[in-house]
Amino acid sequence: MKNGIHPDYHPVVFRDASAGFAFLTRSTATPTTTIDWTDGETYPVLDVEVSSASHPFYTGTARVLDTAGRVEKFNRRYGRSSHEGAGS
Repeated sequence: MKNGIHPDYHPVVFRDASAGFAFLTRSTATPTTTIDWTDGETYPVLDVEVSSASHPFYTGTARVLDTAGRVEKFNRRYGRSSHEGAGS
């Protein structure tokens, strides 16, 4: 690597406060607050809104809406009734 052209790459803790989840990794982010980590060291901490611990896709809490329900909702919203069949 060329000297002087790359950003500082250092350990940073990413914390998802809504899920009580944090992990230590390396990043170029420069947070202003710090946290005492489990290894006894102090690291900068960056609070995030969503992580793998709180995102519905990763936690398995995503809602699945059935297709029939979507069709009925569409028909109610836009005025088609179920007795108006195709070809009318």
